[in-house]
Amino acid sequence: MRTGYAAGLAALLALLATAPAAPATAAEQDAARPAATVQDCAVCPVMVPVPAGRFTLGDGRVPDAVPREAEITRPFAIARSETTWRQWEACVAEGACRGGQSDHGWGRGDRPVINVTLADAEGYAAWLSRRTGQRYRLPSEVEWEWAARAGSASLYPWGEAMRPGQANCRGCDGAVVEHGGSAPAGTYPPNAWGLTEMNGNLWELTADCWTPGGAPSGRQSPWQPDPGCRDRVMRGGAWYYVPLLAASAARARNAADVWSYVVGFRVVRDLD
Repeated sequence: MRTGYAAGLAALLALLATAPAAPATAAEQDAARPAATVQDCAVCPVMVPVPAGRFTLGDGRVPDAVPREAEITRPFAIARSETTWRQWEACVAEGACRGGQSDHGWGRGDRPVINVTLADAEGYAAWLSRRTGQRYRLPSEVEWEWAARAGSASLYPWGEAMRPGQANCRGCDGAVVEHGGSAPAGTYPPNAWGLTEMNGNLWELTADCWTPGGAPSGRQSPWQPDPGCRDRVMRGGAWYYVPLLAASAARARNAADVWSYVVGFRVVRDLD
């Protein structure tokens, strides 16, 4: 099933043809973003198209996130939410994904899948690609941060300070307590581009090899000097961690073969 796919893709192509030389303002970027979403099958994630553009990657207030200029040269679509148990279990049911992950007693359904490795996440993206004939994959960290910022340049997409009710993390609601688990997809308000739980909830796996400071090139493609690298970049923070680690520029590292109840993922889909 697709919702407004042709209109969304046409708008993105038009944006590419008319992109200004200078970085667009947040208002211009938001106005340029197509409202249409893409869903390639009934059990596929809802994907949100995002435009090309330039922005400042990183933030000097966040550990290991050195600011640098970055560019998205090709529009792409990113999942509206983290991959849910419901979506994951459709892949398991077809024998294409490894089952047996624990939900840590929090429940399944529309909660994000946890306790998955990099290979699990890549296997899910490969299954979507085979099922739909489209190219699904993990985002690069440049793509991830562009989508998380949604045109903003502040610490969080809504401003410079954490606000109660905006994200799931330790202390995000004002009390320094552990929330005790992930929240279902769509629990927290979406950013300006319609994406939920980009900040907090779960660390999200990306395709980039870990390097201190961030991807040095600032390019859209994943930073993979060693495609078999052990440590990969995670983005977004998680329910267990403090508000600063839910900032749009926050980064962490995770061994490719290690799974955890604070780690999940969302996929991207090429549009060309």
